[in-house]
Amino acid sequence: MNMDDSARDPGKGFVLPRTPSHQEPTGSWTARQRGDEGEEAPTPVTSLAQAPSPSSPNAWVPEAFRPLLGGVWTGQGPLQGHPRTAPGLTRRALMGTVLAVPALAQGTWPERGVVIVVPFAPGSSSDIIARVLAQGMGVALERNFIVENRPGASGIIGAQQVIRAAADGSVLMHAPLSVWAINVALRPNLPYDPVTQLTPIMQTVRTPNVLVVNTAVAPVSTVAEFVAWLKRPGANASYSSSGIGSSDHTTGALFGQVTGTDLSHVPYTGGGPATAALLAGNVPFSFQNLGSIMPQIRDGRVRALLVTSEGRHPSLPEVPSAIEAGMPEVVVYSWQALGGPPGMATSLVARVHAEAAKALRLPTTAARLDDLGFEIVASQPADFAAFQLQEIERWRRVVRQGNIRAE
Repeated sequence: MNMDDSARDPGKGFVLPRTPSHQEPTGSWTARQRGDEGEEAPTPVTSLAQAPSPSSPNAWVPEAFRPLLGGVWTGQGPLQGHPRTAPGLTRRALMGTVLAVPALAQGTWPERGVVIVVPFAPGSSSDIIARVLAQGMGVALERNFIVENRPGASGIIGAQQVIRAAADGSVLMHAPLSVWAINVALRPNLPYDPVTQLTPIMQTVRTPNVLVVNTAVAPVSTVAEFVAWLKRPGANASYSSSGIGSSDHTTGALFGQVTGTDLSHVPYTGGGPATAALLAGNVPFSFQNLGSIMPQIRDGRVRALLVTSEGRHPSLPEVPSAIEAGMPEVVVYSWQALGGPPGMATSLVARVHAEAAKALRLPTTAARLDDLGFEIVASQPADFAAFQLQEIERWRRVVRQGNIRAE
């Protein structure tokens, strides 16, 4: 994706300030990677879309998503130093940043850099969209927007970090429906309340899931044939997912309840490994996000039987929707949302919402997201809050009926 030229100016927006001890060539960006001890190693790159080394946190980013990575910095591990600044940021570097960035009107957001916490690893859908937001808002507002990946415990670690942050808009969170809705339905002892301890700002994007089969294991062409195949004595009725509580996990559970099939869930540590297990024939089927599974559908390695949307999707016009298949209950979207700590002022929420919506609707960004199967939602805060409650109740019913446990 080609960004506006201003996005490439090291003095603008999302590019991290350089400390005197780490000077990069003019025009390069710096991807700062940190280990568990908070160490960093600045690496001059021209784009994070470059092929990363196996040790890089971007090593497993799907190639189709890499154009979205732009120049947005991402790191791992706890934030160091000032809670709103990058690790190793010296007082002198901070002063240089203030001089380099035109001052906004006093009292307007953002008064300083913003951290967008993503409670999952680089390359996840929530991470991809967070980078889009960071790039768009960083350039428009001439402030540093940093994507901070805090994976672990099904998003709980990242969510707790955001809950403890100040309600001034300097820390936000971009996370999938598991963090906003499924966790609370699935985990009775969840250590955070996504309704009372997080401020809803907007549902950013959504994408349907696709029921895909490995035809070498399950030689079927339609949903009806597949359900009959699953009900055969001794059939391998197992499916892979990107993890416990993910949308592909719960969609599979819902599909089993609607079709009356006894399915076995096999969780993996992400969509990539779940798809790899499907391709290897370890499981006969999976429900995967449309954008991430499209390459395998196009090259014929898997067959798409169903899209979990109301109508046929433009990317797969030959594949029936859940409604057409007679399964309206299986209309499911894997959605992402932007939020913040508890107690954010209404005016601040409106400001963040407006800027995030602008970033999502940049023409080049919108076109690229559409190519990847994401539909821009950009819902109003109140609409998202109401939708969140509906989703919690929906998945709570599925969890109870299926006796699904987080372990």
